[in-house]
Amino acid sequence: MTRLIGILISLLITIEIAGFAMAAEKPIVTFKTNMGDFTVQLEPEKTPLTVANFLQYVRDGDYDGTIFHRVIAKFMVQGGGFTKDFEKKASRDAIQNEADKGLNHERGTIAMARTGNPHSATNQFFINVVYNKFLNHTGKNDQGWGYTAFGRIIDGMNIVGRMARVKTENVGPYSDVPEEAIVIEKAIITSE
Repeated sequence: MTRLIGILISLLITIEIAGFAMAAEKPIVTFKTNMGDFTVQLEPEKTPLTVANFLQYVRDGDYDGTIFHRVIAKFMVQGGGFTKDFEKKASRDAIQNEADKGLNHERGTIAMARTGNPHSATNQFFINVVYNKFLNHTGKNDQGWGYTAFGRIIDGMNIVGRMARVKTENVGPYSDVPEEAIVIEKAIITSE
């Protein structure tokens, strides 16, 4: 009986360590902004192309000095594509939409922005501040592809919530622009 208990304890410890190792394999990125920091954990096993694309932009420093250029209370905050002077950042080629394998658009999930073309995501991303079910994948057609959610905030959702509530204005052709710039000072991969 004692031997059986020892084997069970050993098995439970092995399962716990394996579970921790799997959780540790999910990359973590911290965004340092002029409003405070927030951290996201990515889901490469669900959305490998999207996570690889996003991490490459982080590694290259492409998000450093960009702004959250579109914020809508009770919807989302969007950034990653423009400098403080509203100069559009260069981007790499668009990636395949993985919304059919990604997360649901729950509060605190991070997702790729895109145009009307479902497979047009490059560098811009957004964070859902409420559950946006209508952005989920419903079918492999132009209306149903949805947007690829590829991670979730694990720390600092209060910062993102404050971002979503700032006063906004129109700047040229852009609407919902924060009156005072919300700047991504640095994006750092803190665990890979």
